[in-house]
Amino acid sequence: MATAKKAPAKTAPAAKAPATKAAAPAKKRTPNAAFMKALTPSPALAAVVGSAPLPRTEIISKLWVYIKANNLQDAANKRNINADAKLKDLFGKPQVSMFELAGLIGKHVK
Repeated sequence: MATAKKAPAKTAPAAKAPATKAAAPAKKRTPNAAFMKALTPSPALAAVVGSAPLPRTEIISKLWVYIKANNLQDAANKRNINADAKLKDLFGKPQVSMFELAGLIGKHVK
């Protein structure tokens, strides 16, 4: 039983469309109001980021400043954060992944 060979696919250069339409102007992204809402941290979180109400994005930023200043990233796996005394109260366990960080913070803000 002989099988027919298929001809190799031809690759033609992509034809450019005529420039009759003007390029659409880029839309500026508007910030999500939920991220900008000031939230009051719990006492455990306030020990790390301060007691003033802050947006969720600023809370995460201040947490990373604290983590890097105290050298709390795991040396072998930089995605893990080793908790000191203050962060252990916040996390509830000795080590967390950086991807768990935002979820754990949600329990400590109102």
